Amino acid sequence: MTLPLDLPDLPVRGVLDEVTATLAAHGSAVLVAPPGTGKTTLVPLALVAGAEGKVLVAEPRRLAARAAAARMAALLGEPVGETVGYAVRGDARRSAATRIEVVTSGLLLRRLLGDPELAGVDAVVLDEAHERHLDADLLLALLLDARDGLRPDLRLLATSATVATGRLAELLGASGVPAPVLEVQARTFPVVVRHTPPVRGERIEACVARAVRSALARDDGDVLVFLPGVAEIRRTASALSDVDADVLPLHTRMPVADQDAALRPGPRRRVVLATAVAESSLTVPGVRVVVDAGQARVPRVDHRRGLAGLVTVRVSAAVAEQRAGRAGREAPGRVYRCWPEGELLARYPEPEIRTADLSRLALDLACWGTPDGTALRWWDAPPEGPLLAGQNVLRALGALDGTGATERGRRMAELGLHPRLARALLDGATLVGARNAAEVVALLDDDTLAAGAEVDGELRRLRSGEAPGSRRWRAEATRLARLLPAVTSGIGGADDGPQERARRAALVVALAHPERLARRRAGASSLYLMAGGTGVELPAGSGLDGHEWLAVAVADRTPGAQNGRVRLAAPADRELAELAAPALLSEADEVAWQASGRTGGDVVARHARRLGAIVLDEQRVARPDRAAVREALLEGLRAEGTGLLRWTDAAKRLRDRLDTLHRVLPDDWPDVSDGAILSDPDRWWTGPFTTARNRSDLGRIDAAAILRAMLDWRQAAVLDELAPERITVPSGSRIALDYSGERPVLAVRVQEALGWTASPTVAAGRLPVVLHLLSPAGRPAAITTDLASFWATGYPQVRAELRGRYPKHDWPEDPLTATPTRRPRRH
Repeated sequence: MTLPLDLPDLPVRGVLDEVTATLAAHGSAVLVAPPGTGKTTLVPLALVAGAEGKVLVAEPRRLAARAAAARMAALLGEPVGETVGYAVRGDARRSAATRIEVVTSGLLLRRLLGDPELAGVDAVVLDEAHERHLDADLLLALLLDARDGLRPDLRLLATSATVATGRLAELLGASGVPAPVLEVQARTFPVVVRHTPPVRGERIEACVARAVRSALARDDGDVLVFLPGVAEIRRTASALSDVDADVLPLHTRMPVADQDAALRPGPRRRVVLATAVAESSLTVPGVRVVVDAGQARVPRVDHRRGLAGLVTVRVSAAVAEQRAGRAGREAPGRVYRCWPEGELLARYPEPEIRTADLSRLALDLACWGTPDGTALRWWDAPPEGPLLAGQNVLRALGALDGTGATERGRRMAELGLHPRLARALLDGATLVGARNAAEVVALLDDDTLAAGAEVDGELRRLRSGEAPGSRRWRAEATRLARLLPAVTSGIGGADDGPQERARRAALVVALAHPERLARRRAGASSLYLMAGGTGVELPAGSGLDGHEWLAVAVADRTPGAQNGRVRLAAPADRELAELAAPALLSEADEVAWQASGRTGGDVVARHARRLGAIVLDEQRVARPDRAAVREALLEGLRAEGTGLLRWTDAAKRLRDRLDTLHRVLPDDWPDVSDGAILSDPDRWWTGPFTTARNRSDLGRIDAAAILRAMLDWRQAAVLDELAPERITVPSGSRIALDYSGERPVLAVRVQEALGWTASPTVAAGRLPVVLHLLSPAGRPAAITTDLASFWATGYPQVRAELRGRYPKHDWPEDPLTATPTRRPRRH
């Protein structure tokens, strides 16, 4: 085909020949061009003009894919589906004549897994590669692998709105030579930035609405508003219901007709409330003002608690600049930023591969034949821990075994769903019927559909056709059901009552998230323990209160909160839980240290039947295994410390002596801190420890036994020499040393030390003893480590102060020749 002569005069038009020539010469390139320069629509037309096969354009979002195809078809004067077509999940318009096909990154991944050679494809354009979506990063890695091994002639062009393309050019290059980078400058107008942060207590939607009203009053043109999600769009639209403008939402879950309406100029001023979909790939004409909430919804996984979902974060500086640029496309503009001026933003957005659930990526890698992904070239390699967690999920679902993807796993991958939802669809169809399973999965796969917290209630709203998104949900459920073979429901039929329908829905939820089956905690109405071990609670006033079991579909956790919060769930029961999660069932003797509030923990020995972390049945074990008891007791000591043992005064003094020697002679004497002691229990687990069974038994064991077991025979032989428990003073008294401080202290009355000039030391002379010279009342009259100096300079003052107060005691003028005494003199 030939390019139309009347291409729009967009900045990228002047480099089209250079782009095609570069790709022809090098096979790959990076095109840096900001939004609005025409790279999404003009470049594919130029590439296909000299190609024998198809050009595939991978877009990060469905809305952008449809819009790009429509724009290119309009430039050719054709309807979509002829020369230019598109394919997104659940919707496609293409024909045998289609030469340019715009697809989502996820759909192209599915196609590549089924046909690694991409037969009939001449070039692939990876649009908006800088956004670093998970599907796009994986697609890039697999395309590079396919090009290296199967399709050296496949041309790859990555486009980016940022100039930080060094790593991308390296990946696309060959033989160590980076791919060429071509740059196009946008023709933009100046944009004035104004910060309007929320006032105290103001929600972000209220702040955004305030900024929109200000823009409508002060500025010309349409207003494009960036919000993090659909819920915020709805609340902001409600807050702007009285403005003299058309308020239009724009997000990927809307019907196509509504999306198109938001992208067309109207008879009145427009306020377009958009998610991140409008940051790039799309052009919203007529915009002179951008109001930026400064937030984005991104995937995050709390791997420790097993909770995954979307969280709201502050946008990066690159994203904020890209959004602001939308105001200066057609004329000078203004941007209102709803955060404080001077707030420090991250430079670029965090790649999804570092933060998202990697179960689906792990399945795609296994289907590609490289489960760990080490054979691939990555922009950022998947983190080892999250990838392993994803593989564990796949093994539990039967999608992965020791050799790679199973036949079941490949079938799950073909469905294009998250592996959990694919499992729920496949197994749910067998248990509750294809249509019932598809309806629940379609609800779970669209986070914009549920307005309430009860799965069955949301399904009833959607079936009625009155809920927003009902038509989209029904179409998706129909599409999913068609992917399944006709099966007979194993849990009831179409005529079952409301309770049985709710039970079927709960079963499908449990099949998707077996580790989120939850049982109410004893004595609590809204607190639950999930099978995965995470505690969750119901929101106040939830209609799910009182149910013993829940199948939790959506749960998240506020940072710092002790428990997660249930967002969407269905009532369940024990029978359903065991049916949905047989892999989580276990039965065994359990011996563990169990905390029990103020009184501290104790050893609990029981025979338990569990569903994951949930105890289904239990009974006491009278004679638990001794090795298991030992581990439980050690667990208690590690949790609560060696204070569980009996610490006599003698044991405490011994520990202080050993601790002093370890500080002074660390290479020769053992560390006797709790951590050091408990790190090597084999050294001292003898005698009474071998017969201990519980907390009380530990409390009867003298801790000194542990301390002495920490010493070898040489250390035991010289302990009293290097760290004597008592020292003999000139009066003949044997007085105990106090080793509890940084230095040992000897408290002795002045009269008992008369004539003593050699200051005592311990640790072979390395550590001076601090002498507390006491008055007859036992109070320190002087503190010294140098007796000779004290007698010469300090004693005269002590004598002057105390001899009148204590006349029965000797206060000789010459302390060096006086006789020491324990008692006052007799008169």
